[in-house]
Amino acid sequence: MDQQKRFEAQEKNEFFSDNRAMRKPVEGTIARDNLKEDKALYQGINEDSSFVDQIPVDVTKSFIYRGKDQYEVFCTPCHGIAGDGNGIIMANNYGYVPAPSFHLERLRNQSDGYLYSAIANGIRNMPSYATQIPVKDRWAIVAYVRALQKSQNVSEDEIQEYDVDLAALEEDYQEKLAAQQAKEEAQAGGDGGEVSVERGKTIAQNNGCMTCHSTDGSKLVGPTWQNLYGSERTFDDGSTATANEEYLKESIVEPSAKVVEGYPPSMVSYDFLSDSEINSLVEYIKSLSENAE
Repeated sequence: MDQQKRFEAQEKNEFFSDNRAMRKPVEGTIARDNLKEDKALYQGINEDSSFVDQIPVDVTKSFIYRGKDQYEVFCTPCHGIAGDGNGIIMANNYGYVPAPSFHLERLRNQSDGYLYSAIANGIRNMPSYATQIPVKDRWAIVAYVRALQKSQNVSEDEIQEYDVDLAALEEDYQEKLAAQQAKEEAQAGGDGGEVSVERGKTIAQNNGCMTCHSTDGSKLVGPTWQNLYGSERTFDDGSTATANEEYLKESIVEPSAKVVEGYPPSMVSYDFLSDSEINSLVEYIKSLSENAE
C-alpha cells in the first residue's frame, strides 16, 4: 500500500520539462475562502482604514461562550480571568511589561475593531495571535471582553433589578481589600521598606520598565530616563512641568494624567507598588540625571 501509482510531494515527474510533480496553481487562482475581500471581518477596519465600531458578525450566547473558551486559553496568562491585567505571568513578577486592565475607561471606549486588531496584529509588547486564533474566534474573544467589561462596570441601580445581596458583596469585598492591604504592608516591611537606588534598579528590571524607557538617551516607546529628573516636560495638551519627585510618582501611579508630547498614552498604572518601591524607583531615576541634587 505504501507504493501506489501516484506522485508524492517533491517527487520527480519527467512528464513536465522542469521534472516537478508539484505544479503551481494557474496564475490568478485564489484558494476557496482565501479572497478575504471583507475588510471589516478579516481586518476589523472600514474602507477608509478606520476601525469598525461593532463586531461584524451575529453575537449570540453560544458565540460569547466560544469567546470565553478562547479567552481563557490565550488571554488569561497576562490579562487575568477577570480581564483586570492580573494574570499569572503578571502577578508573579516575571519581568514582563504589565498587561493593561480591560476595565480602564480608555479601553472601554475603544472600538471593537481596535480590540480585534490587537489580537490579529499584536500591539506594543503583545504578539500577534493570527496564526493561533481563527478570524471568527478573534471576534468571539472581543465579544467576551465586552461582556467582562459590562460585568465589572454595572451600576448599583442595575444590580438592584436582580436578586443580589449588595450588603454581603460589599462586606466580602472589604474583607478581601483589608487582607490585600495587610499583605502589601507585610511585604513592604512594616515601615515602608528600604528606599535605595539599587532597589529601584531591581524593581525597574523586574517590572519590565527598561522595555519602554532607556537609560542611555535612546528613544523607545516611552521617554528616556537619562537626565529626566529636573528636566522641563511638555505634554500633549500643551502644558509643561518640571520632572520633580512629585511628577515622577504621579507618572508611575497615574501615567495618563500627564502624557508627554510625542509619545503614545500606552503606559499602564503601577499603583500596585508599595510606597517604598515607588520611592526607590524615583531615586533610581534621579541617579540617572545630572540635574539631581
